[in-house]
This record gives sequence, C-alpha cells and structure tokens, in this order.
Amino acid sequence: MKRTLATLSAAVAALASVASGPAAAQDKQQYFPMLTFRTGPYAPSGTPWANGFLDYYKLVNLNGGINGVKVMWEECETGYATDRGVECYERLKDKHGGATVFQTMSTGITFALTERGAADRIPILTPAYGVSESADGEAYKWSFPIGGTHWASADTQFQYLAQKAGGVDKLKGKKVTLLYHDSPYGKESIPVLTARAKANGVELATLPVSHPGVDQKAAWLQIRQSRPDYVLLWGWGVMNSTALKEAQSTGYARNKMIGVWPSGSESDVKGIAGADGYSAVLLLPGPGASSKIAKEVLEKLHAKGNGSGPKEEVGEALYMRGMMNAMMSVEGVRRAQEKFGKGKVMSAVQARWGYENLNIDQKRLEELGIADIMRPIATTCKDHMGPSSAKAYTWDGSKWNASSDWLQADPNVIKPLLKEAVDRHLAEKKQTRRSAEDCNS
Repeated sequence: MKRTLATLSAAVAALASVASGPAAAQDKQQYFPMLTFRTGPYAPSGTPWANGFLDYYKLVNLNGGINGVKVMWEECETGYATDRGVECYERLKDKHGGATVFQTMSTGITFALTERGAADRIPILTPAYGVSESADGEAYKWSFPIGGTHWASADTQFQYLAQKAGGVDKLKGKKVTLLYHDSPYGKESIPVLTARAKANGVELATLPVSHPGVDQKAAWLQIRQSRPDYVLLWGWGVMNSTALKEAQSTGYARNKMIGVWPSGSESDVKGIAGADGYSAVLLLPGPGASSKIAKEVLEKLHAKGNGSGPKEEVGEALYMRGMMNAMMSVEGVRRAQEKFGKGKVMSAVQARWGYENLNIDQKRLEELGIADIMRPIATTCKDHMGPSSAKAYTWDGSKWNASSDWLQADPNVIKPLLKEAVDRHLAEKKQTRRSAEDCNS
C-alpha cells in the first residue's frame, strides 16, 4: 500500500492531463480515450490498471502499430465517480477524429454510458466487468464484456467455495455471507450467488458496505455474531484491505474468505498483517510477473526509462488486467482492418464489427507473446462475452500462488439469468432482438 500511494503523486503529476502517442504528427493514428482513476480511495486499484493500459499501447507502437497505424490515447481522471466518468466521455468522444471505443473501468460508469454509447454508435468495452446481461449481443449491440462478466466472476467464485468445502454437496446447510461494495459493481454478484445458494441449500446473507468502504464496523459485528462458515468479498479499492484488517481484529479466519478479481490485487494484501491465507478468484488474466510480455515491458520500456509506473508493479494482477484490456481494444481494430482495409484507421462503427467478430486463437496468443497468461477468446453477434476462464490464487504473505485449476462459469446457471434479464430489458425499452441481417452487416 505504501509503495502504491508513494508512486501515486508522481503518476498524477506526470499525467496532468494527458495525451500521448506516436511522435510524428503525420502518422496515421487510432484514438483510444481512457477513463482512469488515479486519485481518491480507489487509486490503489486504478493506478496499476491504468499503467498496464499505457504500457501495452506503448509496446504496440514500438512494434509498428496496428498494421502501421499508431495508437494514441488520452486519459481523463474520473476518481471512479459516475458523474465525472460521464463528463469525461462527453469531453473525449469527439476528439482526435472520434473515439474508437471506450473502456469505462467502472461498472457504475458503464451503466451510465451503455445507452449513450449506443446512441453515439461508439462501442463500450468492459472485459470482466460492466453490465452482465450485455453479454447478449443481440440485445446490446454496442456493449462488449469480452472474456467475462461479474456474473462469471460470481459463479467461478462459488465453484471455488465448493472446492474449499470439499465438494458442492458439502455446502448444504452452510452459512455464507456476501460482503459487497454497495454499488452497481457489488450488486452484480447477488443474482448468481442467490441462485447458487438456493440450488445448493446454502444459507446466504448479504451485507452491503457503503462507499468507499472504510467503515465496516457494523458489518463485521454482524459477521462475528452470525459466525458464517465463509465470507465472499466483493470489495474495491480501500474496502478490501479494510475488510482484511477487520477480519483479523474480529478473529475471523482469512482462509475462510474468498474474493474476486477486483478484490484480488497486490495492493489489497501487501503490507496487510494477517492477509495470509486469503484467496481470490480472478477472471483472466491473473498475476504474471514471469510472463513473456512482462519481461518485454521491462526490457523495452522500463530499461529505457519509458515505463508507466514503478517497475515492481509490472506483472501484478491489476497491471496485467490493464495490459490485456488494452490488448482487446487493439485486437478488435486489427480484426476490423481485415474487413475494411489493412493499415487504415478504423471508425468506431468499423471497430464495433471487429469486437463482434473477435477471434484470438492460440496461434494469435503465441504471436502476441501472451499465450502463457491468456486463453483463446472469440465473440459473435449473439455472444459478446465469449469464453471466460478464471483461476483462484491464495496470498502467502509475499505473493499470490495459484490454488485451483481453470474454472469456467456454468452456462446452466448463467443462461437462465441472462435470458430473464434481457427479456425484461427489451420489454422495458420496447426493443426487439437484432435481425440476422443486422448481425451480418
């Protein structure tokens, strides 16, 4: 935590606003706006995430751009506040010839921008977060939760809970408490965990924690009184370290606590006494300090004084998430170029086609140098999420160690919830599903 906060001031100063990218103005440039949060109580999570984005874009340019088209970007500080996120979107969307795509880095901002993006014909890319039901591309044409949603996180978290209990049949009659950030992000966990609990005879209690999550005394008093067998943590920013400290002070065993990727970063556990034994289930990617691409960042960027944050951050979980989020935004454009013209700058409408027809197979992962941290991803008109993979990690006091094999969300759990939510959405908006002709356009 100390290191993150120490580097925060320098990072904010360096990014007083912004734009960076290819040096030569005559270069063809593909513009990616960035809604980041490097200040406030969520900065420990937002800063490494943003730095991963920047370093991936820098690597793309060092390696020749997107078939010769250089990447340019501009950051706008949201402080993880929805109103500021909307302001940033409006400020950036028409700059530099128009935004290619927006990645909101916030579920609350995603809820606010989903309809705006559709109206402006700009894709909203939310890998592993955002509005879970937007995985249905026939209902959400402009939204792309590629590689996973919060519902996928919740389901894989429950599967790991079952593993820790010795099997899903051993969960019957167990008491489980969901401690969640009282925001659109935290609430996304409830439908899946409720369905799972009901189907498996689990007694599920839900405890919301108000923004920013530093006051948890009342919640932990209830946990101490109810003595649940497990606590599922859906925190963000300082809420995570606060939860671990409260668990220690109340004597609750950390090896009975399981988080998800927003509560499974190094900034959540480093320097937190008693965090040992805490686990989190991370949708891809997880930490990857020894990965090929992390080594490339150190060699090509940090060794030449061009890294975006402290070099010790390279390979950490949220840093790697930023890199892979940036990778998806770039690969969508590269895919669109195959249809609309290799080496050309893609419009947002053309890029949308690329995100809907993404096919990052094993061969492409090898070419990108990320086969050691990612699994293949493919999207379709119907499925804007594609396959999602997760793995559990346990903190040993100095590093995360993998503590499960690959986990994948169970479609038998997710699909009924998805259909119910999408049918309700379409009825409320008086819309219909996209036609086959529109899907092929």
